[in-house]
Amino acid sequence: MSRQITVAAAQVGAVHRDAEKKDTVQRLIRLLQKAAGKEVKLVVFPECTLTTFFPRHFIESQEELDKYFEHGEDITQSQDVKPLFDEARSQGIDIVLGYAERAPDGKGWNTSVYFSATEGKVISKYRKVHLPGTKEPFADPAATNQLEKRYFTPGNIGFPAFRAPGLVPDAVKKSSVNEGDSTVGKGDPIFGMLICNDRRWPEAWRIYTLQGAELIMFGFNTGANMSHLWGSKPMPPDKAEAEALFHSKLVQQANSYMNACFSISSARCGLDDGKYGLIGGSAICSPEGHILAEAKTKEDELVVARIDLNECRQGKEKTFDYARHRRIETYGLIDKQTGVVEPDLL
Repeated sequence: MSRQITVAAAQVGAVHRDAEKKDTVQRLIRLLQKAAGKEVKLVVFPECTLTTFFPRHFIESQEELDKYFEHGEDITQSQDVKPLFDEARSQGIDIVLGYAERAPDGKGWNTSVYFSATEGKVISKYRKVHLPGTKEPFADPAATNQLEKRYFTPGNIGFPAFRAPGLVPDAVKKSSVNEGDSTVGKGDPIFGMLICNDRRWPEAWRIYTLQGAELIMFGFNTGANMSHLWGSKPMPPDKAEAEALFHSKLVQQANSYMNACFSISSARCGLDDGKYGLIGGSAICSPEGHILAEAKTKEDELVVARIDLNECRQGKEKTFDYARHRRIETYGLIDKQTGVVEPDLL
């Protein structure tokens, strides 16, 4: 049984503070059209794809802040963004899109949606759980801020894995299964979404793969030099960027291996407003932790690979066979404690 899919990360270069959303959407459409020419069936766009990464700014004007968010419950009908979803459906390409969501109750969410071209609608939504940064700007005026905690609320949806229809032609369906038949690894692909900092937290990956996830997808906006945010020692800019890129790839490769799943990461990158550097490094990774394809630039770029979801089976059924090898009776602290509690002093 073949479960091969051609997938892509649609990396997006600099988006300046004064950029018009509709113009950025046209850039995304061009990447989508390029993907169609390569017979790609799934494209992953970055976190907060539609605008500059506004949480780096302390924004007091509500009018300005509102323009960075999508308002309303159905982003596919957004005046500025609808052309992207129309193009995806026309080309028969599923897309993952990250954006800032303003819910009807006024809360802000760092959100990602999965749009199925087969269904012609969003079939899954994810809201970022692990928000980094601070609510107030750093005292140092030279610092690059990260104010996600100011503008967003931690996600309230959890980590819902879902099946994506129409990607694997011979996927087993519920209607064709006889009682007692094993369907593990034979149905429509099982996917999960994360956003940026979530990729650093192993609990998120594990919850998805406890639901059988075969592919984890996430976009990110990662600063090239964020020493104030991470409390790291000062480094020359080129070394700081290299370190950030190393950690980005490290967590993707390690978690893909430890959870026996493919992963796709997509960067919003480049030099926003000629001042704020974001790393590239968009990549597609195998269940063995190998990078299959990665970005070569910090510009708009399509990173493409053909993956076979059957390659997840070795890890899921041998090395990391959860049913045989997990010992949940020993993991109590994982869901009972947040901060560190050290043993008593000697």
